[in-house]
Amino acid sequence: MAALHPLIHVYRDAGQGHVFEYFDTLTEAEQRQLLLEASEIDLEELKVLSETLVLQKKALDTNSFEQLKPAPFESLPQKGGSAKLWALAREVGEDALKAGRVAAFTVAGGQGTRLGFDGPKGTFEVTAIKKKSLFQVFAEKIKAAAKDYGKVIHWFIMTSQQNDKQTISFFQEHDYFGLDFERVHFFKQGRMPAVNFEGKILLESKSSIALSPDGHGGSLRALERSGALNFMQKNGIDTLSYFQVDNPLVRCIDPVFIGWHLLRKSEMSSKMVPKAYAEEKVGHFCIQNDKLCVVEYSDLPMEFQKQRSEAGELKYIAGSIAIHILDREFIRKMAKADKGALAVLPFHRADKKITCLDCSGNIVTPTKPNGVKFELFVFDALPFAANPVVIETERSEDFSPVKNAEGLDSPKTCKEDQMRQAARWLKELGETLQVDSAGLPLVNIEISPLFGYDFFSFKKRWSKLKPKPSFSKDLYLT
Repeated sequence: MAALHPLIHVYRDAGQGHVFEYFDTLTEAEQRQLLLEASEIDLEELKVLSETLVLQKKALDTNSFEQLKPAPFESLPQKGGSAKLWALAREVGEDALKAGRVAAFTVAGGQGTRLGFDGPKGTFEVTAIKKKSLFQVFAEKIKAAAKDYGKVIHWFIMTSQQNDKQTISFFQEHDYFGLDFERVHFFKQGRMPAVNFEGKILLESKSSIALSPDGHGGSLRALERSGALNFMQKNGIDTLSYFQVDNPLVRCIDPVFIGWHLLRKSEMSSKMVPKAYAEEKVGHFCIQNDKLCVVEYSDLPMEFQKQRSEAGELKYIAGSIAIHILDREFIRKMAKADKGALAVLPFHRADKKITCLDCSGNIVTPTKPNGVKFELFVFDALPFAANPVVIETERSEDFSPVKNAEGLDSPKTCKEDQMRQAARWLKELGETLQVDSAGLPLVNIEISPLFGYDFFSFKKRWSKLKPKPSFSKDLYLT
């Protein structure tokens, strides 16, 4: 019998030898696959997670909210914020962009499953007339901003094991949407193994471990492991604009947000929108133990979510929309933290129904949760950040995600929000066009980010456009 691979000995010593139970029955290719997957797993980390999150019942206790307070935020000028400070933030942010200090970062590991779409979510079409994909919308925003500020803006895109090849092929097929391919950087998200309720690794098949993405917080580790942070350092990039792939309305290059981050010497900054109603399913920016944090809607008791101020507003009104600015070296600190360090992202436990092998080697599809997945959340870095700042943004200008096939946050609502934004910009510049009672124009309107990626860039280009088009039929501006 051939000598066992050293990794098999390591797994046996760690009490996870069952991962290789069927190794001798596999083909050479299957053996290589299993060994490769097993090499991804940090068994020491997994042991700690199993002991603290799976085997110890007290790990499931809910958080204490005795010291919880609403987090402060910088209000928009039209809502009482300092117009002078907001203007200064724009100047500082624009200077950083002109100096080439800023890069864009998209978390794009997801598939379009909930949309009924077979493919990477970033390839899903979202615009009203030209049917542009999410990736194209972001690419054009980045390209237009780079032109305005006279500096190349690098774009880092985190894919997943599942969609990496499809994503890269999509960009190649579309010639990177006019961007220099050397400025677009892809890297894969890390994965974590699922375990049963005894902490044993689950197998997806005899030759494959049940692995799943490690959550959006894993993006910080992935940036470090991929070499992206070293690349940024060599190229003078110290500020990263973080956003998720499902939100085409996002101002992925926002000089004002960048400016607030730099003015406050913040290591991590965030945008908030006022919650539309108490039960809205967004995280809440809060202060706990004198630290800024995000408390998920599923964790914050409803009695807190319904609390109101003396003015009648929701007390916990600052909703998280997954838009952040991060300092490069702060990312490195969080990504490289030793397991015993204080500044380390905590993993979260998620009980799931996981298709896996049973003890007889048969694949079973459970009807109730049979195992645990581990996830990292990027907002959990906030308590460790120096001088974190939260700024208010208008939902209508920054947030309309595509998550569901129908109803709320669907392709229909997203397209309508994009057209409402276009109509609002035009009306603000004195144009007359017909809209319905909800502000939706009566004809389809689409503004290419190459024409205007925010109101300021749109205003500049619209003022130079002669003659102005009519609004009697569908209008595409580029």
